[in-house]
Amino acid sequence: MVALLVVFMIVVFITADVLVRVASHRFRENKARRERAAALDVGLKLDFAEEAKSLKRVVVSDPKATILAVDDEAIVLDSFRKILVLAGYGIDTVETGPEALNLIKQYDYDFVFTDLKMPEMDGLDVTKAVKHLRPDIDVIMITGYATIESAVEAMKYGALDYVQKPFTEDELVAFVNKSWIRRQDRLERGRRPKIHLITATSGETQSEHVFNVPAGLFIAPEHTWVGLEMDGSVRIGLDDLAQKLVGSIDEILLPKSGQKIKKGAPVFTLVQAGRTLPFPSPISGIVRTVNSEIKEHIELLNMKPYELGWLCRVEAADLATDLRGLRIGANAVSWYQKEVDKFMEAVRNISAEERGSREESNGSEQETVADVNGHDWEAFSRSFLQKN
Repeated sequence: MVALLVVFMIVVFITADVLVRVASHRFRENKARRERAAALDVGLKLDFAEEAKSLKRVVVSDPKATILAVDDEAIVLDSFRKILVLAGYGIDTVETGPEALNLIKQYDYDFVFTDLKMPEMDGLDVTKAVKHLRPDIDVIMITGYATIESAVEAMKYGALDYVQKPFTEDELVAFVNKSWIRRQDRLERGRRPKIHLITATSGETQSEHVFNVPAGLFIAPEHTWVGLEMDGSVRIGLDDLAQKLVGSIDEILLPKSGQKIKKGAPVFTLVQAGRTLPFPSPISGIVRTVNSEIKEHIELLNMKPYELGWLCRVEAADLATDLRGLRIGANAVSWYQKEVDKFMEAVRNISAEERGSREESNGSEQETVADVNGHDWEAFSRSFLQKN
């Protein structure tokens, strides 16, 4: 009986805690919505004619993003303001392309939404000008003429996507939220990663945008590492940069014990979605043991790449010679940054090549997560493993 009472009290406590949390969340949401509605009411009463004759601006606290919308139909702009402000976005609206271009020279926007069909300056011209003046701003076309041809034409000049009017409140909010996530993801991927030197006082970092360089291990140009053992043998593994850039791995093909390996020849191979990526050996010698646990638990590579993630132990044939050209500790940090820059340039080139291919076909394909992973895989191979 006592046990049942204890269980009942625990259930009641958990239920009450959940209800309090839900109520608190709803209260905060309602409060934020009231504040945004008030900001909308105030913003529409202000006069911004000195900046742009038709400009109407609504500023909200801590906006998800800042948007500039241009459309010659005032009713469309009214919908944008009312819907997006309540959804947490700051927004400026104008009725002509020239006004919009004047504003982007003065302010930082995350998005420009532009109507396709407008007098004086149409949406394609606005898109071209925005991407020329501020390539960091994402342009989205507003169109009531949502044909494949117009969408492709807009994207050819740099538009991110298009939204068809008329739209419901839920449709517009969902579309803008999705576009914001895509923008954040792209910016995050494009941010220059940092290099972190692992020492006795600073451990590894798990951030995808920080690459760990071990102070006591040698790093090869092909991004394998070499660790010296007390008995004179060496351990070989895959460095942190290679693991994070290549992404998820389905399988690792390891050498066999007793196998002779030669510096520069494949020593192990990564397999991902049917693709293979062979890694050259940083040294010559004979494989004495392999880390069989890695085959069953690939996650060890990500958990502790320089401790648990070793792949094979080798008796080196000429270690002193083979270590020449490898980098260690602080000397590897600046070199690592150049390697990251080289990789990112390769990704940009591959993405540009594929965008060109899509434009030559029908331009309707969207890049998927699998495509992005493929970019990283191919870029890594081009940058570090393919010999010119």
